[in-house]
Amino acid sequence: MEEKQSDVGVGPHSEPWPTDSRYDPELLANGDRRNVIDRFRYWSREAIVEELDLSRHGFHIAIENWAHDLNIGTVVRNANAFLAAGVHIVGRRRWNRRGAMVTDRYQHVSHHPTIEDLLSWASEEGLPIIGIDNLPGSVALEKTELPERCVLLLGQEGPGLSDRAREAVTKVCSISQYGSTRSINAGVASGIAMHTWIRQHAEIRERDD
Repeated sequence: MEEKQSDVGVGPHSEPWPTDSRYDPELLANGDRRNVIDRFRYWSREAIVEELDLSRHGFHIAIENWAHDLNIGTVVRNANAFLAAGVHIVGRRRWNRRGAMVTDRYQHVSHHPTIEDLLSWASEEGLPIIGIDNLPGSVALEKTELPERCVLLLGQEGPGLSDRAREAVTKVCSISQYGSTRSINAGVASGIAMHTWIRQHAEIRERDD
């Protein structure tokens, strides 16, 4: 016998409804099937973003997108999970949102046409850019103290960081690997890099949902 799959999320809210302005009347009436933690059930998207903005972390994540990188959706989803200050896409504006699983609605996503544009923005914000790539001369991410405020920059899937990006970053950190593959994809690398920052700088807390 096949196991019946349970619905994701929650159904309509029982009456009387909460009067807090953060709650969305449509979600209260029809249920909330979104992929959000229990704390944010029935909240409007705007209210969730406003709440997240109160505690975003000091790092940004950036990725080069010269050939329509399919990993960007995963990068955005990881950024939401680790509460990055922002996601920066360098190169092509268009990207495949499917992998983000709608988390881009709760994340600040910016576009920079060129590496120079990203460098200019980061300079104005006083943010060093840390490259993440397995390049000759790179330092092990596991042994590196990341700045509390910084941009973690990943290259295009395949070629990695562009030549201009390699010249511009403060340093390049590599992720230690032990198998036969030459590299891991940018989506996985972004999660490892962001979680390294979390382990060094964030307050570790237990899930409450």
